[in-house]
Amino acid sequence: MKVVDHIKKAAGKTLFSFEILPPLKGQNIQSIFDHIDPLMEFEPPFIDVTYHREEYVYKELPSGLLQKKVVRKRPGTVGICAAIQNKYEVDAVPHILCGGFTKEDTENFLIDLDFLGIDNVLALRGDAVKNETYFSAEKEGHTYAKHLVKQIVGLNKGEYLDEELLNKSKTNFCIGVAGYPEKHMEAPSLDQDLLRLKGKVDAGACYVVTQMFFDNKKYFEFVDKCRKAGITVPIIPGLKPLATKKQLSILPHRFHVDLPDELTLEVLKCKTTAEVRKVGIEWCIQQSKELIEGGAPVLHYYSMGKSDNIQKIVSALF
Repeated sequence: MKVVDHIKKAAGKTLFSFEILPPLKGQNIQSIFDHIDPLMEFEPPFIDVTYHREEYVYKELPSGLLQKKVVRKRPGTVGICAAIQNKYEVDAVPHILCGGFTKEDTENFLIDLDFLGIDNVLALRGDAVKNETYFSAEKEGHTYAKHLVKQIVGLNKGEYLDEELLNKSKTNFCIGVAGYPEKHMEAPSLDQDLLRLKGKVDAGACYVVTQMFFDNKKYFEFVDKCRKAGITVPIIPGLKPLATKKQLSILPHRFHVDLPDELTLEVLKCKTTAEVRKVGIEWCIQQSKELIEGGAPVLHYYSMGKSDNIQKIVSALF
């Protein structure tokens, strides 16, 4: 079932979903199941699976020269999605990126998903490769998520790259895109970022999932601005509980989000990581309750490979 259909079926009730990372290469899928199993009692209608593009590493040769090598540390997104739908009978939502994909790669990726009965995708530009300052598209790839959305919409209409194909089948993907309550780090302003988001929606995106935030006021203001800009699709808040003191500096740096002073001061009082996790859980529970009261269609949690804190949060809510 499509994500938007799950939302319609809920008839105003807030749903629960979460995002997982593929395991590091060399690990098996049981590590994913161990993460998902404790959360299934709360009946998530869909689970997101991230896609991790290639990275560049440099290996020193006996001659002393450096050899550039391309590696994929977390492969397996498509296989994990298929396994989730088969084992749990819930919808899997694979992420699909501009970065690392040519248009043909994208088309073949979508064909595989269609064959597996996967109806949803989250279309993202993706980040720059590590060791590179700015995002760079593949030579025959997409530069912006809007163009990726357009290709997916085209395939939904039966439009393939090879125009000479006969008896072309149409796909039927529900397309999600990312939104940024505190604006994308590369956008010159929030208003300009909203225009870019509207461009993705106008191109055919069906719903929006936000970047993590820790102040609900920013989400509600973002939704209000989106509605005034003519963006009418569901806007799903993305949430992450704080778990370590290091995240007080890591999250603002990596994700360009602000942390409320009240939360920061409570974390700084903590003497152990266990105390920090407790503060993070309680803050996220209160965030979640307010978002439910405010009519959020889904609460989407970024689990980052661990489910124990997410389990404690959702057990207090669902």
